[in-house]
Amino acid sequence: MDETLILLLISIIFIVLIFKFMVQRNTTTQNLPPSPPSLPLIGHLHLLKDPVHRTLQKISQTYGPVVSLRFGVRLVVLITSPSAVKECFTKNDIIFANRPLLLMGKHLGYNFNTMITAPYGEHWRNLRKISLLELLSTTRLNLSVRIRREEIKQMIGSLYGSLSVGYAKVELRSVFRVLVFNIMMRMIAGKRYYGGGGAVVGGEAGVVDGGAGVVLFSDVIREVLELAGASNAADFLPVLRWIDYGGYIKKIKLLAKKTDAFLQGLIDECRTRKGVLNKEDDEEEEEETMIDRLLLLQESDPEYYTDETIKGLILVLLVAGTDTSSTTMEWAMSLLLNNPNILNKVKSKIDTQIEQDHLIDELLDLPKLPYLQNIVSETLRMFPAVPLLLPHMSSQKCQINGFDVPSGTMLLVNAWAIHRDPNLWDEPTEFKPERFQTSEVDDDDDQYKFIPFGTGRRGCPGSILGNRMVGLGLGSLIQCFDWKRVSDEEVDMMEGRGLNMPKAEPLEAMCKARPITARLTSSQPGPALTRPIEQV
Repeated sequence: MDETLILLLISIIFIVLIFKFMVQRNTTTQNLPPSPPSLPLIGHLHLLKDPVHRTLQKISQTYGPVVSLRFGVRLVVLITSPSAVKECFTKNDIIFANRPLLLMGKHLGYNFNTMITAPYGEHWRNLRKISLLELLSTTRLNLSVRIRREEIKQMIGSLYGSLSVGYAKVELRSVFRVLVFNIMMRMIAGKRYYGGGGAVVGGEAGVVDGGAGVVLFSDVIREVLELAGASNAADFLPVLRWIDYGGYIKKIKLLAKKTDAFLQGLIDECRTRKGVLNKEDDEEEEEETMIDRLLLLQESDPEYYTDETIKGLILVLLVAGTDTSSTTMEWAMSLLLNNPNILNKVKSKIDTQIEQDHLIDELLDLPKLPYLQNIVSETLRMFPAVPLLLPHMSSQKCQINGFDVPSGTMLLVNAWAIHRDPNLWDEPTEFKPERFQTSEVDDDDDQYKFIPFGTGRRGCPGSILGNRMVGLGLGSLIQCFDWKRVSDEEVDMMEGRGLNMPKAEPLEAMCKARPITARLTSSQPGPALTRPIEQV
């Protein structure tokens, strides 16, 4: 190794060690939460083994519901109790309304310019308001019911068309991803992501060329979710940023290039289509997409609603609303296959409550199926879409459960551990949808022990849409098909790696069409509803 580089690394390590010593000296007089033994320089980073939420649960079981950790140069507070969650997001909600400035937010989040990554302030409040009122309000969601109805019917028809007489094996991860991506892309840009429909992802729909070969954009999002989180060493050890150890920064910069090209292509196409429609007075009016709505806002205030701001809003919708929903569906079906009595129970309730001449209707029928919603809630309890909530950061010093929390501390909430705490839940490792219709979740404070969408002012604004998509997709598959496991062995419930905790192995199941299916799939959406996304 070059002598100059060696001297530079020694100098950097020396500076970091001095900084660590100064931090420790300044915090020794504070009443910090209990902490495990740490190592010089890296602190507790060596303890972070996959899956991280399980590792952190074990630490909390040893040291308590409020724990202090040192990730490199950052102080982290980990909480795993509803009382601490309540204190953080009620009494100290504004203090913890910030996000830590992580590399993912800088390079992929348009320099902290998205609703997820933006610091708390006027810009973030505007982004939140736009999302809640213009994109994800109940009124807006009701206007897009037809999209979800047609995509559900497309999914059922494609699956039905690929089956032979009797049971056939189906790979369900692809089914769920196709459904959710098509719904989200039609709502966002008016186009289907997978032009062919069907149970197997393929073809060249939804591709992007970021300079390193053509890939499916859904794969880009999955890579984002794998790299995201609170355990990337480069975010906590500055020396790793300068030398880009492991190529982490290079990876996220490449992802940023790919996503920006894809999103800009969607905006340009919607802008072009809008211009063509404005010139053709006799053209049939199309549904207003989310991008159309944002472009209207851009016309009224172009300096604020820049293409970058619009891309940031779209990116959050795609990352937060696609793989998270499809993964929840996969976990839910896995749980039902391992609990056939519950599967038969919800099937019976659907048959009783829903007339046999139509698919489950989102607005008219889902409210009649509380047990189906209980299944979704119980799935989110056992396998929350984000087991470690997105990290927060304190903007000033405060206290949690009587412990001091300095300004600039990262806050981690282990929702997975809270959801499986035996002191909070009866038989927490058992799949019991009935618990959501009993007193087990009736207390006013129970909202802080069930937090799959986060809580406080930075809680997920897309929870209504997520619940609708998961309930509708799951209920329609149960209504139209009989399901059983591929073998007598239970479905493997091992978690995979990633921010959204996917299943380690894609779900396969045996599927057989029910008599109702032939009637409900007698007509399919026309060609206008199956436009693929061109390459950008």
